[in-house]
Amino acid sequence: MPHNSKSAAKNVAVLLIDFLNPLDFTTDPAFIRRAISAARATRRYRHALEGTNTSFIYVNDHWGNWTESCTELVGRLKDSTLPGRQLVELLAPRPRDYTLLKPRHSAFYGTPLEFLLQDLHVSRLVLTGLATNNCVLFSAHDAYVRGYEIWIPSNCVAAERIRDHRQALLHMRDVLKAKTLPTE
Repeated sequence: MPHNSKSAAKNVAVLLIDFLNPLDFTTDPAFIRRAISAARATRRYRHALEGTNTSFIYVNDHWGNWTESCTELVGRLKDSTLPGRQLVELLAPRPRDYTLLKPRHSAFYGTPLEFLLQDLHVSRLVLTGLATNNCVLFSAHDAYVRGYEIWIPSNCVAAERIRDHRQALLHMRDVLKAKTLPTE
């Protein structure tokens, strides 16, 4: 069933992209603060949706470890001293959440995400996570070509550079017709 057909259900899924992240690729404290701020805003948004029919789907890099499960990744990050530990403490997946590991930038590429969304009858996606100008952007493009309605809350995403964050949001708003207003 096409996602943009009139008969499609209006179910919503929130994608949490690369929030299970060691953040070991950067030493920029400002970016780490922005990433943690985006995680906090996403957590507040998740709490606001408690009791609704919204699905939460973590789509995360495997960080080069092809044999590690999402559960193992969370455990490793919780036990670390890496800056990403704070992200996991804020947004660890709950038992009712879905988790997928992705091999590349897009949440769709090489993952079963499209099939999961079809099974859940999702037509609207909320994209949150890291980085606005990279994995969020690539995922938004793939969602757009598949006919999903898209919202990228500007306070629930972050990029290494503020300029890149703003440019990516403008691009997704203007080209992909995505809503980019913050959750609050």
